Amino acid sequence: MNLLQIVALVAGVTALAASIGLSILLLGLQRVFASAPTLWHNSDQDITDTSLSVVIPAFNEANNIEGCLTHVLMSDKPCSQWDVLVVDDQSSDNTVKIAEQAIGSFADAHHPSAAVLQAGPRPKGERWVGKNWGCSQAMELVKSEWVLFIDADVTLAPDAIRRALHQSIHEKADLFSLAPRLTCGCLAEWMVQPIMASLLGLGFPILEANDPASTVAFAAGPFMLFRRDSYNSIGGHRALAGEVVEDLALARRIKEGGFRLRYVLGIDAVNLQMYANLQALWEGWSKNWFLGLDRSISKSLGAGGVVVLMFTLPWLLLPASLTMACLSSHDQILWLSDAGLGLVAILMQLSVRLWTRARFSVPLRHWWLMGIGGFIIGLIAPTSVWKSLTGRGWTWKGRSLAEAQAR
Repeated sequence: MNLLQIVALVAGVTALAASIGLSILLLGLQRVFASAPTLWHNSDQDITDTSLSVVIPAFNEANNIEGCLTHVLMSDKPCSQWDVLVVDDQSSDNTVKIAEQAIGSFADAHHPSAAVLQAGPRPKGERWVGKNWGCSQAMELVKSEWVLFIDADVTLAPDAIRRALHQSIHEKADLFSLAPRLTCGCLAEWMVQPIMASLLGLGFPILEANDPASTVAFAAGPFMLFRRDSYNSIGGHRALAGEVVEDLALARRIKEGGFRLRYVLGIDAVNLQMYANLQALWEGWSKNWFLGLDRSISKSLGAGGVVVLMFTLPWLLLPASLTMACLSSHDQILWLSDAGLGLVAILMQLSVRLWTRARFSVPLRHWWLMGIGGFIIGLIAPTSVWKSLTGRGWTWKGRSLAEAQAR
């Protein structure tokens, strides 16, 4: 066996492994979401006699805050008393102006009262990262029985808050979190986010998270509804000032404190568009990849490698194998077999996207760019490890996370 034959065999094995991996991914997604709890659909119940505050932390969210705030203010009335609070964490863009204009447009008796709070400078000598400071400042004013934290890049269905509050009360939840539907805007998101959504879906610890007997805890930061007394009992965001992935930390504290956690699918109620461009996407995922994989170097690099194997290599193997089949006079069948296996892997990628379209109404747009998306994720993995361990370039929206942790 000559060198080219060995290369051809390796290429074939690689394409086969990609197909098997994608098959496992697809079957795993079907299994997980077949049994996943979902947000109740009935929203015609009587208004609950309770109170709710919606808190929207914002830092340089000029592109998102109007859409987010408008959807919240136009929501169906969820309970007898409710209000909305946008907390600005020293934005340098027009976030505050746009938020105030949006609030002014809905200043009547048919909509909840709303206001913008200035969080002010973060205390010197203390560790504060992400939205923890803004949320903690907002909670100094919140007196309602329930408090809902949503991110500024979220848009809600009109009945989302009402449905979530009613289900949370019925299920006696102390933290009720909805998994959102990831939506795409820029080309970078279309390449990367469908893959990320599939990976997150496969790793969904949704049954364990909802099991009081399990120590597994998970929640989605874009939509977290707390019973305020329970939130205060675990110390809230103030107790987790230095936590970069604060949603998981809050979920763990809820469970460790003996409180009830409910984490359900809110695909038809909550839409999340995370990034405006490739630069923001790179910064966001390189911030979270390593932390989300238990700060494990092997898991982080291994997962990145698997993504490249499944999503990128088939797109390289197919044309390369066809080219070698044309150039080779003796091993055409071997190379054509490799090309066939590469094509099968690509069709499996399409199958994953077709399943995603059927289950979550995610269009097939740019599905053929998943190979580039896999390559980007493959680069994000080691970058995230390096940034998180060294602190160099480890930022979120331009703010250094390393400096905050070093104080």
